[in-house]
Amino acid sequence: MLTVFTPSFADEANTNAQNLTAKEVVSRLPSDRFRVVLLGAGKPDPRILARENTEILKWTPHGNTPRWLTRVLCSKIDIYFFPREGPLDTLFMFIRRSLGLPIALVAYVVVALDGGVGPRMARYIREADLVFGNSRFVSQTVQDRFGSVAGTIYDGVNRGLFHPPRESRPGASKLTVLYAGSFQARKRAHVVIAEAAKWPSVEFRLAGKGEEEDKCRSLANELGCSNVSFLGHLTQEGLAEEMRRADVFLFPSILEGHPQVLGQAASCGLPAVAMDVYRPNYVVNGETGYLVRSEGEISHSLGVLLSDRDLRLKMSAAAGRHALQFDWDRVALDWENAFVEAVTKRRKTH
Repeated sequence: MLTVFTPSFADEANTNAQNLTAKEVVSRLPSDRFRVVLLGAGKPDPRILARENTEILKWTPHGNTPRWLTRVLCSKIDIYFFPREGPLDTLFMFIRRSLGLPIALVAYVVVALDGGVGPRMARYIREADLVFGNSRFVSQTVQDRFGSVAGTIYDGVNRGLFHPPRESRPGASKLTVLYAGSFQARKRAHVVIAEAAKWPSVEFRLAGKGEEEDKCRSLANELGCSNVSFLGHLTQEGLAEEMRRADVFLFPSILEGHPQVLGQAASCGLPAVAMDVYRPNYVVNGETGYLVRSEGEISHSLGVLLSDRDLRLKMSAAAGRHALQFDWDRVALDWENAFVEAVTKRRKTH
């Protein structure tokens, strides 16, 4: 049996993208082949709580790093998965390097490195036994930056939760455009508001929270957008329901790795308009939606989708088929194989 540690939180309410990924992977690893150690600050995800051979290291107000590190080293772990840039990871890497520990390091890069990389992450990538990106573009930026080959394992989609509506979207109903993501400057939620002003007969719904929300609310008032609704933070269940009720997913963010919401939207049969700059594999340009390069192209592509019902339905069906390859059960198998390969490689060199 292999023991995997990840500095990720098992909390049910934690919707950070990296923690969501770790929870989905951990919950699917066979408990007869993998023992898992991870962190916890609140109520655990029920799937992880029910999983055998799983240990959750509790967060306390003080002294977490030395306590966690001691426990991790005493657990005789085989794999350190998905290192971050915190003190726990830094200390672990120092001890691993100094003592030559036979612990395999598996790095998962979730943001393109064409814009630079911090010294800690650079060290993790250089010293990892295996490195993976969460899209082909992210993996290519790792290779371009470090000269080493990085595999690709996508963030998956829980298709039991994110699936198309049971009945076809009604053709005569009011059209709905959905945005989901944090309200940060790089996400450019204000672009969604600007589009809402051009389509007063279409409902625009924005899910998420963040420091730019007040500015977006002010812009909506300034433009007289009575067709805009701010939904706040949604659970995964709530987001899935919103996606099934929508007709188009609009995601104008310009700085991403491989945003899971695009995969979730595709799995719900929702055609998307997103930016091409980070080349998301969740969207096939011209088949399941549009990948664009400017705000002008956003307006044009959104207009095409809103004006052509047959095209929306065609792209909706194509998006659902395309999303099949991102099913979490398939992705988890890729991680199982990666963990075994990393341990084998590490042991051969020690």
